Amino acid sequence: MTSAPVRDPELPGLLLRTERDALLPLLRATPEPAYDLRTACPGWTVRHVLAHCAAALTRVVEDRLEKGVFSPESNERDIEERAGLPLPALLDELERGMTEAGPVIAAAGGKLDGVALGEWVHAGDVREAWGLDGAYAGSGLPYALGLLEGVAYRKEMPRTVVEVTGAEPAGWEEPRPVGVPSPEGRPPGRFRGDAPTLIRLYANRPLVGTRYELHGVGEGDLRLFDSPPKLDD
Repeated sequence: MTSAPVRDPELPGLLLRTERDALLPLLRATPEPAYDLRTACPGWTVRHVLAHCAAALTRVVEDRLEKGVFSPESNERDIEERAGLPLPALLDELERGMTEAGPVIAAAGGKLDGVALGEWVHAGDVREAWGLDGAYAGSGLPYALGLLEGVAYRKEMPRTVVEVTGAEPAGWEEPRPVGVPSPEGRPPGRFRGDAPTLIRLYANRPLVGTRYELHGVGEGDLRLFDSPPKLDD
């Protein structure tokens, strides 16, 4: 295995705070019936997604990361616990988490970076459900790509040379490898497409209407969030 990408511990907090400043005004200005719309997450409405995000960040801030946390069963329990919470209180909890979780994630050495990336992806799920432009894009995209690189390496995703097209974020003007080399010495896969589509691919979000090229690796091999993060190393 080649050396890991250089980790910037400030990236998770920067991504969360950037998204907080963009998302929370939108959430607070949106009528409550819109929170019942379904999202790309099977079985989850917008409110479910936000309850999950609030719970996950609260767990990080309060250091409640017991065995089994972030499993599907744990996530459903967290959502159910917030079912009767007034929407403004839920949004307050989410805002607190997005504000306070960054330093905790920074100090965790990388094992919680996927939480920050996942919360940003969920903000894209909300925008997508509401039919808004900029799902899985926006001002946080460069920070999200930086985290994607590190999380993909930590989860030992197959090495894929990524060529970002369109408006390339800084540092992604040239193709760059993401993930770890094959232990069998197989050549890396190759991706060519825009940055939001790259996020959709790794986050296992709908790719309908996108254009991209993927060679030497399958879509199903590049799913970052099919399992909870490893918290015991």
